[in-house]
Amino acid sequence: MTTKKIDFEKALHQLQTIVEELETGELPLDEAIKKFKIGSALAKQCLEMLDSIKVKVEEVVGEEKGKLKRKPFKPEN
Repeated sequence: MTTKKIDFEKALHQLQTIVEELETGELPLDEAIKKFKIGSALAKQCLEMLDSIKVKVEEVVGEEKGKLKRKPFKPEN
């Protein structure tokens, strides 16, 4: 598995797979460490992509008198 730039869905799927593998507790220590490092890089990449999308959403949301207006992105909790 590699951590080169991939689309969000693929990165998230790989991250979920790694988490499931680590949660079993059946991986040898060396393999678990390798998977953890890859998972950490994927998690960082996913967060960066989400931050980028957040900025794009802020830039296009809202309309006032026919003009786009920038509004802060507020995620639902």
